[in-house]
Amino acid sequence: MNQTIEKVSARILALLSLAFGQKTRQVDHARLTRHIVALNQKDSSTEIINEVASCLKKILDYRLFAFAVKKKERVEVWLDPRMYKKSIEDIIVQDFHLEGTKDLTYINHNFDPHEIHEEFGMDDLVFYELKEENCYARLYMLPQKKFYPFHDEMVNLILQGCATALSKQLKMENLKNAAVIDPLTGCYNRREFESQLTRNLANARRHGNSLSLFMFDLDHFKQINDTHGHLAGDMVLKQVAGLVKKSMRQGDILARYGGEEFIAILPETGKTKAMDLADRLRSEISNLCLPFDNSLIRVTASFGVSELTPDKDMTMLIQDADTMLYKAKLNGRNTVMPGLFKVCVTRETCSKEDGFKTCPGPV
Repeated sequence: MNQTIEKVSARILALLSLAFGQKTRQVDHARLTRHIVALNQKDSSTEIINEVASCLKKILDYRLFAFAVKKKERVEVWLDPRMYKKSIEDIIVQDFHLEGTKDLTYINHNFDPHEIHEEFGMDDLVFYELKEENCYARLYMLPQKKFYPFHDEMVNLILQGCATALSKQLKMENLKNAAVIDPLTGCYNRREFESQLTRNLANARRHGNSLSLFMFDLDHFKQINDTHGHLAGDMVLKQVAGLVKKSMRQGDILARYGGEEFIAILPETGKTKAMDLADRLRSEISNLCLPFDNSLIRVTASFGVSELTPDKDMTMLIQDADTMLYKAKLNGRNTVMPGLFKVCVTRETCSKEDGFKTCPGPV
């Protein structure tokens, strides 16, 4: 008797599960269709990934969603929630064969170094791979709901739509980048710098935020070309630009202004912090030792810093940075101008090798 009841109960549960599963499937497919249509209406890769996240959140109510896209030398990551950052990035670094987390850029978060992070169980992690002509990406997910077989089919369908939209968008971004990116250094070109500065100035004035620039060029760069050749000079420019870009915040903008001269926009940054950053970069550049054709090339850079004030327009802001750069050259090169206030007990305790060459007051 008990065995008969158990068999009947099992049958009823199976039928209920089938009925509710079929209903769930119909609802989820309707959602899926709407999101796939929306994917092709997005104007950026970030919006496309956000649409995929929104779709899968509604269908699977995931505990973790991470989408990583390979873009030249870096991998862009969309992460939700942010508390799983440290756990997932170890996996991404390994899967994409990266040297370390410095090659990761998070496109939907800025992180505080002191944030609390949590680990997740690897047993529940599922991942999918996207491969298109110009697009390679991976999706990592911890589903919250029961993962039915048809969910796997649906994830693959949304990712097919995503891959098509993402590939198209990346082609458009590459075409746009070709017009605004310096091909040697990967920095913005001068025209795009001016466009970016116009927008950032308007935003700073609208919200009352600070904004600074720094301009730098490489000291005695002509000697490098004359001694080692122009291929060596190109290598030095590329290496220095890469070092500076990796040391700047997401949202900072670096451009090649001409020849060996570069200029950077630092939104929401006052003059003192801009000079701190410039001096740190100056020190890092001076520590470079670049091998080329059985020789080692050393290089230094001089920096000029300016800050937005109510009486300055774009031209004056750039001119101020250029004037400070000229003063840095006159001040012996491999330095930052203007200098920071530095308090010294005696004038003898303040050396010209102390970074900012200012003693006892500002220059």
